[in-house]
Amino acid sequence: MDSERNDPLARFLRERRARVRPEQVGLPAHGHRRVPGLRRDEVAHLARLSAGYYARLEQGRERPTRETVESLARALRLDEQAVAELYRLARPAARRRRPGRVERVAPEVLSLLDGWTVAPALILGWSGDVLARNPLAAVLHDRFTRGDNLLRMIFLDPAGRRFFLDWAATARAALHDLRRAAREGPDEHGLRELVGELAIGSPDFRRMWAAPEPRGRPRPGDRFHHPDVGELRLRTEVFPITSAPGLRLVAWPAEPGSRSAQALALLGTLVT
Repeated sequence: MDSERNDPLARFLRERRARVRPEQVGLPAHGHRRVPGLRRDEVAHLARLSAGYYARLEQGRERPTRETVESLARALRLDEQAVAELYRLARPAARRRRPGRVERVAPEVLSLLDGWTVAPALILGWSGDVLARNPLAAVLHDRFTRGDNLLRMIFLDPAGRRFFLDWAATARAALHDLRRAAREGPDEHGLRELVGELAIGSPDFRRMWAAPEPRGRPRPGDRFHHPDVGELRLRTEVFPITSAPGLRLVAWPAEPGSRSAQALALLGTLVT
């Protein structure tokens, strides 16, 4: 707990709690309610926090982590502008770093990847880290400056908006995978820090991350643009790597004989 009280955050939470009607979050609205909007214990339940911890937040006596800020943003149904204000007021604390699990790609998988010349392909880790690319994918992504993680490419790299022509669909699909990693993956400080980095750097990420999760897996877009060959239509194929749970091989093949297949072949001549 910080020694300095955070009264602005406390006021913000109380005011936003009062604006949320119970029926908006699936709670019964009938009966006598002594406070407008939600009760403290209801917000704590929705944000998966203890009632005592949330009470201390509303008293300005706790400094929340980024994970807590994200949970509160969802529970209070905050819009993009309000999420940004919550981050500003909360000054979220980073959790103490712990040694992370190193994700490695087996030599046999790397050999398979390098030998795959007909389609761009890469290996993704749990949180979207790009662990390896084949030469064609390296050329396809050569305009990116944030090529170490798929989420950073989509949300933080200026090239993302120009490259992913169906940007919103691709972003929704990537967010679905990130949520799955947060639920089912190893408890990694790297994943938590990635979410915080994306939330700070991208208003679109904050808005989409705080929104209710859609049913089913969204389909990523199939249209891409490379300045040397123009527009490409490529389907996304994902292959789990059973020898390394959580890792997956992602490939973008083109329809045989199509203009996109010809463009990929032309792009392949740029491989050095």
